[in-house]
Amino acid sequence: MITIKIMSKKINLMERVRSKPKNPDCGNFKKTEETMKIYTGKGDTGTAGLLNGTRILKSDPQVEAVGDIDELNSALGVLQSVFPGTEKELLKDIRTIQSDLFHMGAWVATPRNSPPMQLLKPIDDQKIAFLESGIDRMDSLLPPLKGFILPNGNLSGAWSHLARTICRRAERHVVRLSVEAPMGNTPKHLGNTLKYLNRLSDYLFVLARYCNHLLDSHDSAWETSGSFPKPDQP
Repeated sequence: MITIKIMSKKINLMERVRSKPKNPDCGNFKKTEETMKIYTGKGDTGTAGLLNGTRILKSDPQVEAVGDIDELNSALGVLQSVFPGTEKELLKDIRTIQSDLFHMGAWVATPRNSPPMQLLKPIDDQKIAFLESGIDRMDSLLPPLKGFILPNGNLSGAWSHLARTICRRAERHVVRLSVEAPMGNTPKHLGNTLKYLNRLSDYLFVLARYCNHLLDSHDSAWETSGSFPKPDQP
């Protein structure tokens, strides 16, 4: 009888696990009043939904830019997993940047002048100043940069470099969206997004050097046979 009761409890527990909603923090999901559904099937024909309900092709430049921002955010997630545990404040900053990227993706995924724009958190000058402050703080602890360096080093440094290149790709695609806008009617939020991405790529470059410096991985200078100008970050 004891065995039967134990098995009965186990079966009831398994039924609860099966009926429990899936983790809403993973993948794309649709929010309802009761739970968040992971799959809807609406994208099976190659379209994606914008925040105002409009559906466009997943190959559209707008979706491509959102995808780059999402990829960048995921790269920062990997970076955190290999980041020096002693740098708790920097880890906190990276999570703040990840949150900003979610807001940025929402802006890029929202058509101009649509009602959802009124509900979005802006990418303002304060967020850009936050990145600049981080750049200055880390750079003050590093040896002077005297030439081009190779994107390598320890795991955290290398992932910072990789995140930087993804950031530049996202920036290029947002630039395309901005340029394709009608003359004189470029969405202001795209301008703010461009400023943030440009500054973030600089932040990630300095972060890569800082991570390498922390773990005694020195900059790997680019060895050239000719004379080249000093680096001038965009």
